Amino acid sequence: MQDYYERLTARLLEQNDQLSYSEARTWVELLWEDFEATYAKAGQKYKGKEVTEKVIIQWIDNYGSRLHEILLEKPKYREWFDKKKFYH
Repeated sequence: MQDYYERLTARLLEQNDQLSYSEARTWVELLWEDFEATYAKAGQKYKGKEVTEKVIIQWIDNYGSRLHEILLEKPKYREWFDKKKFYH
């Protein structure tokens, strides 16, 4: 699992120079958990980590450069970042 997170974190950092490593890693973990939870709630059969990784890669490629601007508006993400005290 750590290998997936490391690859995705590195990819996000390539896309967004506004994030620290810790912030990027947190985003990756949040997006991963959110995707898997949403997928399960929709009643979809789990298709493995490779599918989740592909979806997260698409999100990073599409939104990674603005991720810090877009998703901080969502309260559940803001709570995570508040707990980790990443705000500057």
